[in-house]
Amino acid sequence: MSRLEELFKGRSKKALLMPYTTGGYPTVKDCRQVLEAFIAGGADMIELGVPFSDPLADGPVVQASTQQALDQGVTPDDVLQLASEFTSRVPVVLMIYYNCVFAYGVDRFVEAAAAAGVDGLIVPDLPVDEGEEFIDACRARGVDAILMVAPTSPDERIELIAGSASGFIYCVSVAGVTGARTSLSEQLPDFLWRVRARTDVPLAVGFGVSTSEQAAEVARFADGVIIGSRLISMLDEAPDIGDGCRTIVKFLKEVNEVLN
Repeated sequence: MSRLEELFKGRSKKALLMPYTTGGYPTVKDCRQVLEAFIAGGADMIELGVPFSDPLADGPVVQASTQQALDQGVTPDDVLQLASEFTSRVPVVLMIYYNCVFAYGVDRFVEAAAAAGVDGLIVPDLPVDEGEEFIDACRARGVDAILMVAPTSPDERIELIAGSASGFIYCVSVAGVTGARTSLSEQLPDFLWRVRARTDVPLAVGFGVSTSEQAAEVARFADGVIIGSRLISMLDEAPDIGDGCRTIVKFLKEVNEVLN
């Protein structure tokens, strides 16, 4: 059983809190403070994005943070190093686009992720039916291949994804890109029910969760709540990194209260 599987199996609250940020944003040094804020706020798991020039699954807030990190020269190795500094304290999963994995070398990248203590890898632009090499490499090294499903996924595709997923399944709450939204889709419960009926792998919901009220709503149906763009916006709007991190800690604690 992987560490992610153990984490979900042993959870003592309605859903796990899984904050996201872009690796190396606002700077590599500042990102360490952000990850510390995640832990102080009660994160059960951290999702760290690897900057890429064409992040097709991401909305404007995450895209801007990614571009800033790239402009500073942040590389996949820098993000692996960042992850390695926290994996002994909390599970860490990386979101990375396949071009980065391919350029690095599939086996070489998964091996480097495992060496850094990374628990899982999310590759949003790698379809499951083209991901055999990547999934096999993850299995061989004890890293969970975290696959994504969308509300538009037909039942037969959900079954295909569920058959290869491990750790948890990333359920995209909307047919769109990442970003804070004022409300969640009314179809979310039915979508999660369709996925739940076809797998016993834990389900985590991301894309659009931005308030404690929305987190509480998601927690009624899912095993994990992923929040990203809202947290990055808090950093963008703060006068300095210290203030931004304090705002994040306060917000995550509020979210944790509704998840307990």
